[in-house]
Amino acid sequence: MEAAVKRALATNVFKPTGSGGGGCISKGSSYFTDKGTVFVKSNHKPGAKDMFQGEKVGLDAITATGSIRCPKAISVVMIDDSNPSAGLVMENLEMSYSKGSTQAKLGEQLANMHLYNQKLLDKKGTEDCGCMRKTEEKEIDFQRPVTKFGFYVPTSCGFVSQENNWRDDWATFYVEEKLQPNINILNEKKPDKQLNELWPICRVKILETLGKLEKVVPALLHGDLWSGNIASVDGEPVIFDPASFYGHSEYDFGIARMFGGFTSDFFKAYHKVIPKAPGFEQRLDSYELYHHINHCPLFTLFIGYISAVATGVPLWISCEELQTAEPHYRPWLPGYCPRFSRANKLYSTWHC
Repeated sequence: MEAAVKRALATNVFKPTGSGGGGCISKGSSYFTDKGTVFVKSNHKPGAKDMFQGEKVGLDAITATGSIRCPKAISVVMIDDSNPSAGLVMENLEMSYSKGSTQAKLGEQLANMHLYNQKLLDKKGTEDCGCMRKTEEKEIDFQRPVTKFGFYVPTSCGFVSQENNWRDDWATFYVEEKLQPNINILNEKKPDKQLNELWPICRVKILETLGKLEKVVPALLHGDLWSGNIASVDGEPVIFDPASFYGHSEYDFGIARMFGGFTSDFFKAYHKVIPKAPGFEQRLDSYELYHHINHCPLFTLFIGYISAVATGVPLWISCEELQTAEPHYRPWLPGYCPRFSRANKLYSTWHC
């Protein structure tokens, strides 16, 4: 890794600072260089380069809005040409746990990020559309408005790739580009009869729910906005580890609600800028579902998460349909349709 980063940064110095971090997916460490201190995430799995390339473009897009701080991405490097190991070099930030005092500012700034593309559309119109796929020869102009749902490159939520092909319709994008690919992954690894019987019903219900939205303007999303991906630097909020794409602004609240860690000040400040629309809570059930499904292939803990997904699916099934469903699909009293149990309860048992 040292040689690769030295080449990318044109630095003679590459010395560990002794501090670092990481999660279930990648490792991270800070290094002194001629260019200042940098933070390097590394991963040795096949597909690591594409994962980091997607993260870099996401960080670049967020940075370009000027709405909220995130680490500035510097370069994606191949650590060893003989294997798939790759690294993402970025700005080193001395981050601390996100305090309650920064939550209101985080909510306001996130809302401004979600509105950034709308402001570009208002200023430049729809003719100068920036819906392109990045290639090595063609750079992205983040100041061109986006009129479709998708992203310039595939991104990864955890280590699960999202192709993010551009679609004209939000409901179609969410089902076909977000949910269906992960259902396919589950079936390839370990088919589940209960999930496969419920999924077609769920699919129709989600399309109906999201189809009721009058107009969805594509918003730049963080894509994996749980409390572990927010922090503060010098009293200012910071977001990191994005799985970005352009979608419905409410989508970012799915995993935020799933894991908690966001205060009422955060939500109040956000909705002061972007008022809560009718049907908000019902749509969050749809958006939270993606993350329940996503964690099945991510941690291969199929039984627990498939159970969580399956018991959540009837949120979109009417009480009458529940009455006629097979008994093992009715884990609750007849006529009662509860919300998902909070995922932190699931994670206390099954999380890696």
